[in-house]
Order: sequence, then structure tokens, then C-alpha cells
Amino acid sequence: FSSRADYVRGVLICRNYKGDVDMAEIDHFLPLLMTQEEEGLTCPIMSHGNVHFLWIKHTNLYLVATTNKNSNASLVYAFLYKVVEVFTEYFTELEEESIQDNFVVVYELLDELMDFGFPQTTDSKILQEYITQEGTKLEVAKTKVPTTVTNAVSWRSEGIKYKKNEVFIDVIESINLLVNANGSVMSSDIVGTVKLKTMLSGMPELRLGLNDRALFALTGRDKGKTVTMEDVKFHQCVRLSRFESDRTISFIPPDGESELMSYRINTHVKPLIWIESVIEKFSHSRVEIMVKGGKEFLMRASFGLPSVENDEMEGKPPITVNFEIPYFTVSGIQVRYMKIIEKSGYQALPWVRYITQSGDYQLRSNF
Repeated sequence: FSSRADYVRGVLICRNYKGDVDMAEIDHFLPLLMTQEEEGLTCPIMSHGNVHFLWIKHTNLYLVATTNKNSNASLVYAFLYKVVEVFTEYFTELEEESIQDNFVVVYELLDELMDFGFPQTTDSKILQEYITQEGTKLEVAKTKVPTTVTNAVSWRSEGIKYKKNEVFIDVIESINLLVNANGSVMSSDIVGTVKLKTMLSGMPELRLGLNDRALFALTGRDKGKTVTMEDVKFHQCVRLSRFESDRTISFIPPDGESELMSYRINTHVKPLIWIESVIEKFSHSRVEIMVKGGKEFLMRASFGLPSVENDEMEGKPPITVNFEIPYFTVSGIQVRYMKIIEKSGYQALPWVRYITQSGDYQLRSNF
């Protein structure tokens, strides 16, 4: 972990897992990055001699992995983003101050997240069972490390019990849309996630059914509204071999909140919210802006500005819209069923909620 503020005094914190890269090599990272930024050629992978830096930026921090081998870059970046996720759940905000205030916890987590250069336990819920935080003091649980760490199901502990067994399913779709000044849609897509809040006893087996076009084509039931999902990404609990063979989403869920899957739908999206804007310049010191949205909202604003003339062409930034629409998905995706099977045979209730919200939703104006 390092930041620009630490350029003079070095990195914030580091962990050398294999000892095959000199610790002093990290001193070359920020100078290389600054040189690339000045040249406008920033690259996610940089090299100094035979040492390669794979990095990501989060808030005011750089998370950097070093290697002198032909490593799997996808695995490295997946691990770096997982580190961000785990640390954010521990410290709420991952930034320079939270690292400095929690050095002991950070080192303990780094030792559990990876072993000799190989990712190990990366599920924060399991880590929190035996690495707990009280202020800046580390408290290691008195009980032994849970067997979950070495189980095939490493994301769920045994012996979980609830009085009322329920599963809450949130299907959330974000719309990315760019409309030009003439009103034509230049680009659009839908990014969706399926999130779970699981409150189930024991070690249940869940099967989720969606109106997946590929599934319906396999079974010969291509009827009604179906959707084609691309770039599908699953939580590690999903049995990928089962999905690849018959499109069944079968899994033993993590306890509590988790993101089961994400997907993208590359389709033409009609604008759900339309914006018209007019900007009039009455003088060098007064500008009036009128924004009209649909039939319900009209905003008119007048600004008094310093009387400064600018001969250069002024920019025309697009209008960004933020919104959220409950009980609706623009793609038409639906949860057809959620089967819950547990050896004790208890009855469980699944609840489904749909939400559509704005992603990168922009409309260019012609003023």
C-alpha cells in the first residue's frame, strides 16, 4: 500500500510472501507512474528490470503487487480488488488513515488472505469469525480457526440456525446511456446484479431460475419474455460446471448479504427519463438556464457572473441524471423460482425485489 503523500517517506505497509523480489524495488513504482502520467501513457502493468508492478488505485491509495515471473495477471487483479473489498468491510473506508490506525489488523489479514503467493481465505465473513477488530486493537478469537477455512465450502460456517428461514433476492439493474444533442441514442447497455440476504439454517442447497434465453433454448421452452445475459460473473459458491452444462444456478449460499452474480445486457435502451435544456446568455455577467424533464418538472435558474470575457470556445458538458425506479427492470429479467433444499426439510420463504437505477446516464445538450 502506498500513496502520493508517502512518496518521500516510502510505502505505508507491505508484505513479502515469497522473498524472491527485493523489498527496495517498490521505490521505483511511483516515479515510473508519474513519468507515465506526464506522457499520458498510464498502464496497469509497469516494469523495472525483471520486476513487474501490477497496481490499482483506491481513494488515495495505490495497491501494488510485484512479481518477477510470468504471473496470471487476471488472478492478481482479482486478488487486489478482493483485498479492497475485505478491508472496506473491516474499516468502512479504506484510505491512508485507516491503514495507519490499524497496522496490526492489516498485517494479520494479509497473512490470512494469501500464503506463499497463493490466495487463501478471502471471504470477509469467515475472516471476521477469528480476526475481530476493536478500535485499533486486534483481538484473536480464543477458539480455534473455524474448519470452514479448510472445507470445500469455505464461504459458509456450519451450525447456523435461524428461527425463521428466509431469503431476500434483490435484482438491481443500472442503465448506462449516452444521448447526443440531436436526441439519438449513441450507446446503451444494462449492468445487472443479483444480491442475496440469506437467513437460512444448516447447509442448504439453493437453485435459482431466471428467464434466461439460453436455458429456454436448451429445454425447448422458448416462450414468453426471455433475456440474453453476457459477461456473467458468479460468486465462488455457484457450481460453474452445472451452469455451463444446463444453465442451472445451483449453490450453497454464504450467510447474510452477498452478491450472487452480475451480468451485462447489450441492448438498445430507450431513454427512461428525457431532459431538455436551454441556456441563454443575456450579457457578459448573466446566464439563464432552463431544464425541462418530461411533463412534470421545470427548473429555471438565473446566475449572476463576474463580467469576464473569454474568447475561447466554452465546453458543453452533458447533463447527468440520477434516478431509481422500484419494482421494475428495464431488461425484463425475472426470477422464475428459488428452490431451497435442506436435509432437515424446513420450509423457507424467498422474497424478490426489482430495482432499476441510473448508471452512467448522460444527455448531451445543443446549447
